[in-house]
Amino acid sequence: MTHVVVVGAGIGGMPMAYEMREKLGANDGLTVVGNGPNFHFVPSNPWVAVNWREREDIEFPVVKYLAQHSIAFNPAGAKRVYPERNQIELGDGSTLDYDYLVIATGPKLAFEEIPGLGPQGHTQSVCHVDHAVRASEGWDKFVAHPGPIVVGAVQGASCFGPAYEFAFIMETDLRRRKIRDRVPMTFVTSEPYIGHLGLGGVGDSKGMLESALRERNIKWICNAKVDRVEAGKMFVTEFDDAGKEKKQHELPFAYSMMIPAFKGIDAVAGIEGLVNPRGFVLIDEFQRNPKYQNIYAVGVCVAIPPVEATPVPTGTPKTGYMIESMVSAAVNNIRDAIAGKAPTTRATWNAICLADMGDVGIAFVALPQIPPRNVNWFGEGRWVHLAKVGFEKYFIRKMKKGTSEPIYEKYVLSALGIEKLKKTEKVDA
Repeated sequence: MTHVVVVGAGIGGMPMAYEMREKLGANDGLTVVGNGPNFHFVPSNPWVAVNWREREDIEFPVVKYLAQHSIAFNPAGAKRVYPERNQIELGDGSTLDYDYLVIATGPKLAFEEIPGLGPQGHTQSVCHVDHAVRASEGWDKFVAHPGPIVVGAVQGASCFGPAYEFAFIMETDLRRRKIRDRVPMTFVTSEPYIGHLGLGGVGDSKGMLESALRERNIKWICNAKVDRVEAGKMFVTEFDDAGKEKKQHELPFAYSMMIPAFKGIDAVAGIEGLVNPRGFVLIDEFQRNPKYQNIYAVGVCVAIPPVEATPVPTGTPKTGYMIESMVSAAVNNIRDAIAGKAPTTRATWNAICLADMGDVGIAFVALPQIPPRNVNWFGEGRWVHLAKVGFEKYFIRKMKKGTSEPIYEKYVLSALGIEKLKKTEKVDA
């Protein structure tokens, strides 16, 4: 009997468990370790933060749905991984042995790297549903007494899409409330230019996003390093394209949401050969750690270098379709390893994204995600907003059903009118 453990019950971990179950034998064990009892659909957090969604709309307990597919679940979270003895210490003090481990946890949010940043400081976050609920409470207070907004992503951030989404969603909500004229808005980003997205731009993302910000009268500061945040004030250093200090900004705000930099989770931090200095899991082309070859990783926790050097550090995002590609590759390679075969499947790492802008939306296709690319397209329209609303419901329904089918491939490609893509590819053993 083989025991596979998946650490993480999110957008990477849940599909990983369902797809892995399909490939395992009836006598093989599969356990998911979650940091708490629930799954929540992270892309909907910006909607929760302005009260367009309730927490209950995007979150549900997973244990009964996993049990229907003979998948065990432990909500205690991973405290420490011990790869030398194939064991995980859980948050409740118990231990769990594994034959194969898949790390699919997402990131640790590094708010502590900037004084005053984050929900325990003076800015809001949409990176977790807990934060989004807190942000919604702050939003209720803000709209009763509106003032300046500062929104964006700090140095080292690798997930820029939600920052743009939330800026546009807030702007739309303010217009609907007819108080937009009372709210100056500034977008602050470590990107070298608007629409860089940690990807070196996609299609005309620079021109289209600049136009969208201008149309909505949202000012911006690029190459920005957030030095510290105080109550109602953000202190930002702006750099030029050569990386030299250009200007100091003291930005007042009545409401602020900033995406932090990410790190790897504490359970794997500092394990030599398993993670890089930031705690992200090192993998080869088969999603497998080079030193501990029974450990695989998928999603945001994976170590990927920046696509290019930028004056202020930026990271590379891991989008949903890319994560789905990683999941399928890891599943196939674990199946082969159990059978005593060499791995032959690798992810294609294509990027396809739907992002909401309140009443319209933007979509991009980057094939592959890291340039140079075969396809490099960026578009905008009301249809993207509607497609993302539909995708939220579709994804949650599939997570409850327990499907192992490729969700992004079936829904997002159809919404974009794209033929089926090559999600994984075979290489010589």
